[in-house]
Amino acid sequence: MSNSSIAFHMIAGGPTPVAPFSHATEADGFVFVTGQMPDSPGAPGVLPEGIEAQTANVMANLQTVLAGLGLDFGDVLVARAYLTRFSEDYAAFNAAYQRYFAPGRLPARTCVGVTGLAYDALVEIDFIARRRVDAT
Repeated sequence: MSNSSIAFHMIAGGPTPVAPFSHATEADGFVFVTGQMPDSPGAPGVLPEGIEAQTANVMANLQTVLAGLGLDFGDVLVARAYLTRFSEDYAAFNAAYQRYFAPGRLPARTCVGVTGLAYDALVEIDFIARRRVDAT
Protein backbone atom coordinates (compact mmCIF):
# COMPACT_ATOMS: atom_id res chain seq x y z
CA MET A 1 0.00 0.00 0.00
CA SER A 2 1.44 3.39 -0.93
CA ASN A 3 1.72 6.13 1.66
CA SER A 4 -1.00 8.17 -0.02
CA SER A 5 -3.64 5.44 -0.34
CA ILE A 6 -6.33 4.35 2.08
CA ALA A 7 -7.23 0.69 2.53
CA PHE A 8 -10.60 -0.57 3.74
CA HIS A 9 -10.29 -3.98 5.39
CA MET A 10 -12.86 -6.71 5.97
CA ILE A 11 -11.32 -9.69 7.76
CA ALA A 12 -12.33 -13.19 6.64
CA GLY A 13 -13.87 -14.97 9.63
CA GLY A 14 -14.04 -11.68 11.49
CA PRO A 15 -16.87 -10.37 13.64
CA THR A 16 -20.19 -9.75 11.90
CA PRO A 17 -20.62 -5.97 11.49
CA VAL A 18 -23.62 -4.50 13.33
CA ALA A 19 -23.75 -1.57 10.90
CA PRO A 20 -22.26 -0.51 7.55
CA PHE A 21 -18.51 -0.26 8.25
CA SER A 22 -15.15 -1.88 7.57
CA HIS A 23 -13.38 -3.89 10.27
CA ALA A 24 -10.49 -1.46 9.88
CA THR A 25 -9.16 1.29 7.68
CA GLU A 26 -5.50 2.02 7.09
CA ALA A 27 -3.43 4.97 5.91
CA ASP A 28 0.24 5.84 6.24
CA GLY A 29 0.94 2.86 8.51
CA PHE A 30 -1.86 3.72 10.94
CA VAL A 31 -4.66 1.18 11.35
CA PHE A 32 -8.02 2.30 12.74
CA VAL A 33 -9.94 -0.69 14.08
CA THR A 34 -13.70 -0.31 14.36
CA GLY A 35 -15.19 -0.68 17.83
CA GLN A 36 -15.91 -4.34 18.48
CA MET A 37 -18.88 -5.81 20.28
CA PRO A 38 -18.85 -8.70 22.79
CA ASP A 39 -20.61 -11.23 20.56
CA SER A 40 -18.86 -14.08 18.78
CA PRO A 41 -18.35 -14.15 14.99
CA GLY A 42 -20.60 -17.22 14.67
CA ALA A 43 -23.34 -15.85 16.93
CA PRO A 44 -24.05 -12.18 16.15
CA GLY A 45 -26.02 -10.46 18.88
CA VAL A 46 -25.60 -13.26 21.44
CA LEU A 47 -23.69 -11.85 24.42
CA PRO A 48 -22.19 -13.56 27.46
CA GLU A 49 -23.18 -12.42 30.95
CA GLY A 50 -21.05 -9.91 32.86
CA ILE A 51 -18.36 -7.37 32.10
CA GLU A 52 -15.43 -9.82 32.37
CA ALA A 53 -16.86 -12.23 29.78
CA GLN A 54 -17.96 -9.40 27.50
CA THR A 55 -14.52 -7.77 27.73
CA ALA A 56 -12.89 -11.11 26.84
CA ASN A 57 -15.14 -11.43 23.76
CA VAL A 58 -14.45 -7.85 22.65
CA MET A 59 -10.71 -8.41 23.00
CA ALA A 60 -10.96 -11.70 21.07
CA ASN A 61 -12.77 -9.88 18.25
CA LEU A 62 -10.15 -7.13 18.25
CA GLN A 63 -7.40 -9.75 18.18
CA THR A 64 -9.06 -11.42 15.18
CA VAL A 65 -9.10 -8.15 13.26
CA LEU A 66 -5.52 -7.29 14.21
CA ALA A 67 -4.27 -10.78 13.30
CA GLY A 68 -6.04 -10.57 9.96
CA LEU A 69 -3.87 -7.54 9.24
CA GLY A 70 -0.64 -9.08 10.53
CA LEU A 71 -0.77 -7.07 13.78
CA ASP A 72 -1.17 -7.85 17.48
CA PHE A 73 -1.85 -6.08 20.78
CA GLY A 74 1.78 -4.88 20.85
CA ASP A 75 1.00 -2.68 17.83
CA VAL A 76 -1.88 -0.84 19.54
CA LEU A 77 -1.20 2.82 20.30
CA VAL A 78 -4.62 4.00 21.49
CA ALA A 79 -7.72 2.29 22.85
CA ARG A 80 -11.14 3.81 23.44
CA ALA A 81 -13.53 1.92 25.66
CA TYR A 82 -17.23 2.55 26.18
CA LEU A 83 -19.06 1.16 29.23
CA THR A 84 -22.82 1.27 29.77
CA ARG A 85 -22.53 0.59 33.54
CA PHE A 86 -19.45 2.70 34.19
CA SER A 87 -19.53 2.93 37.99
CA GLU A 88 -20.52 -0.71 38.44
CA ASP A 89 -18.13 -2.25 35.89
CA TYR A 90 -15.07 0.03 35.72
CA ALA A 91 -12.80 -1.87 38.14
CA ALA A 92 -13.65 -5.32 36.77
CA PHE A 93 -13.29 -4.03 33.20
CA ASN A 94 -9.81 -2.65 33.95
CA ALA A 95 -8.72 -5.96 35.51
CA ALA A 96 -9.90 -7.92 32.47
CA TYR A 97 -8.57 -5.42 29.91
CA GLN A 98 -5.02 -5.10 31.19
CA ARG A 99 -4.38 -8.86 30.86
CA TYR A 100 -4.07 -8.45 27.09
CA PHE A 101 -1.04 -6.15 27.17
CA ALA A 102 2.53 -6.73 28.27
CA PRO A 103 3.47 -5.06 31.58
CA GLY A 104 4.60 -1.50 30.97
CA ARG A 105 3.21 -1.61 27.38
CA LEU A 106 -0.34 -0.32 27.86
CA PRO A 107 -1.67 1.83 25.02
CA ALA A 108 -2.98 5.32 25.68
CA ARG A 109 -6.66 5.00 26.55
CA THR A 110 -9.92 6.82 27.00
CA CYS A 111 -12.77 5.10 28.84
CA VAL A 112 -16.19 6.71 29.02
CA GLY A 113 -19.64 5.85 30.26
CA VAL A 114 -22.36 5.78 27.61
CA THR A 115 -26.12 5.39 27.71
CA GLY A 116 -26.30 2.51 25.26
CA LEU A 117 -24.46 0.25 22.82
CA ALA A 118 -25.57 -2.09 20.03
CA TYR A 119 -27.11 -5.36 21.28
CA ASP A 120 -27.42 -3.73 24.74
CA ALA A 121 -23.75 -4.63 25.28
CA LEU A 122 -21.90 -3.61 28.42
CA VAL A 123 -18.67 -2.73 26.59
CA GLU A 124 -17.26 -1.74 23.20
CA ILE A 125 -13.59 -1.02 22.41
CA ASP A 126 -11.86 0.42 19.35
CA PHE A 127 -8.15 0.71 18.59
CA ILE A 128 -5.65 2.77 16.69
CA ALA A 129 -2.60 0.69 15.82
CA ARG A 130 0.53 1.32 13.79
CA ARG A 131 2.51 -1.01 11.62
CA ARG A 132 6.05 -1.47 12.89
CA VAL A 133 8.69 0.13 10.74
CA ASP A 134 11.95 -1.76 10.40
CA ALA A 135 14.99 0.44 10.96
CA THR A 136 17.37 0.10 8.04
